[in-house]
Amino acid sequence: MTITRAQGFTGILARLLGALMILILPLAGTAIDHPPLPAEDAEAWTLRKQDDNIRIYTMDQTNSGFQAFKAVAELAVPIENLMAVMINPESCKEWVHNCSESFAFGQSDFHDRYAYSVNDMPWPVTDRDYVLRIRTRGNADTGEVFMDLNAVPGMRTEVGSRVRVDRSDTLYRFTPDGNRTQMVWIQHTDPNGALPGWLVNNLLVDIPIKSIQALESVAKEETYQGYRLQWSDDGKLTGVVPAER
Repeated sequence: MTITRAQGFTGILARLLGALMILILPLAGTAIDHPPLPAEDAEAWTLRKQDDNIRIYTMDQTNSGFQAFKAVAELAVPIENLMAVMINPESCKEWVHNCSESFAFGQSDFHDRYAYSVNDMPWPVTDRDYVLRIRTRGNADTGEVFMDLNAVPGMRTEVGSRVRVDRSDTLYRFTPDGNRTQMVWIQHTDPNGALPGWLVNNLLVDIPIKSIQALESVAKEETYQGYRLQWSDDGKLTGVVPAER
């Protein structure tokens, strides 16, 4: 099959956007100088694409040329498996599209932790890196788990060969339904660099679809079986632990 120059250019741009859209976690004790993420039930969400069990919505953002997106997915995997993936600081490489490096750093616990990750960018664009603060909380009455992710670029020294992303806000909500889980993922990233907003907005709907499909597959692997959510007597989520504990 012959690939035209336009098709090749489109493919490079798609990879570029994928590299920018990292998963990843609102921010306690730190000032936020930009608007919060839009509400999950806001009327301004527009359905852009549906792929089997995944729906992608987008919304324009004030003072930004880049839209926010909302992904809603019904995953055929228990919430315990998904959370076992999410608490692994290196799992970004397994399911987030184009994530090439990820690890935890600094003092942290289950509820409040830090992670560093790198997105592999197609040549000649410079790789992007993220420094994230991740907060996790749960609701014992519903069994839901929430994860809030925010870029905190000043928490780690910049690497000269990479461009630091200084604005990325994400919310994950996982709701159990027997052996299935509903996932809601809301994100707005304002990437550094000369990327036209219209182009990013036209491509970004495919990135969460690829990542969610990979997450569902990874959560079914043997490595992430045999876990349970641990709750305190007062209904707070305290960890994700092996089922025999």
